[in-house]
Amino acid sequence: MRPIDIAKAPNSPELDILDSGSPAPTATDHGFSLAGNGVAALARFYRSGVHLGLHVHAEAQLLFASRGVMQVTTPKGRWLVPPRRAVWLPPRLEHAVDMLTDLEMRSLYIAPGWLASHPEMPRLGREFVVAVGTLLRELVLAMFAKDMSRRADPRRVDLLARLALFELAEAEDAATFVPLPSDPRARRVAEQVLAEPAGVRDLADLARAAGASQRTITRLFPAETDLTFKEGRQRARILASVEMLDSGQESITSVAARLGFSSAAAFGHAFRQVLGIAPGEFMNRQARPG
Repeated sequence: MRPIDIAKAPNSPELDILDSGSPAPTATDHGFSLAGNGVAALARFYRSGVHLGLHVHAEAQLLFASRGVMQVTTPKGRWLVPPRRAVWLPPRLEHAVDMLTDLEMRSLYIAPGWLASHPEMPRLGREFVVAVGTLLRELVLAMFAKDMSRRADPRRVDLLARLALFELAEAEDAATFVPLPSDPRARRVAEQVLAEPAGVRDLADLARAAGASQRTITRLFPAETDLTFKEGRQRARILASVEMLDSGQESITSVAARLGFSSAAAFGHAFRQVLGIAPGEFMNRQARPG
C-alpha cells in the first residue's frame, strides 16, 4: 500500500513536519492549546495508508488506537502498535506514524513542565511501547468526553493522566519493537529486511551488500538490538503481515507463504507471540464496523 502523505491529505492535524535540511521547529500547533494543567486529549480518525511524516511535538505524547493498527518509527527503530498497545513519546522526539489500517487514534499531549513534576518522570525519558491492560485502556478512553463535540473536564483529564502515567511506567512491552542497529553496516541490513520482509535474500547476501561479513552482522545484531538477526526478521515479517491481512485480499495461508513461513501454523504462532491474538481473530476484528 502506498502511504498518503499527511501534508497532502485533507483534514490533517497541524504538526511540525521535518523536511531534510530543515531546522527542528520550536513549537507545535495541534489546533488546541494546553490549559494551565498541561494535559490535553485529542481524538482523530485516519484512513488506512495515511502517513504522518517525520515530525516533533514540544509535548510528550501517548498514542493509542481504540481501533486499528499503526506503525511508529523513531531513530531507534520501528514499533507496531495494535489496539492492545500504546506508544509513549517523550517531548521533542522525532517520529513518523503510518496507518496500517483505518484507525481511531487517541492522543494524550503532556506539557514538559507538567511531566517534570510527575514521580515517574525518570522512567519516561525515552520512547517505548506498553501492553495496554484493562485499567490503562479505561484511563486513556475516560480522558475523552463522551460527546466529542465538547471538551472533556480538564481537572478530570489531569487526574486521569497522572494515574495513567503510573500505569504506563509499569507496562513496557518490547514484543512489537523492531530495533535498528547504530552500526551503519548492520543498520543497512536491518533496513533492507524491513523493505523486503519476505526474506528472499539470506544473511550472507545481505551482509555482502552492506559491506560486511556474515559473522560481523551476526555479532552486531544482538549486541546493538538485543535481538538476533533471525528474531529481527521475524518481527519485520509480522509487521508486514498486518497490512497484508487488513487488505482482505489474501488468505492467512497465502500471507504465510509470501512472507517465508514454513506453514500457516508457524505464521500463526509467530503472530500470536507479537500481537497476542491469532491472525484470524485479527482479521475478524478489523472487519467489524465501528
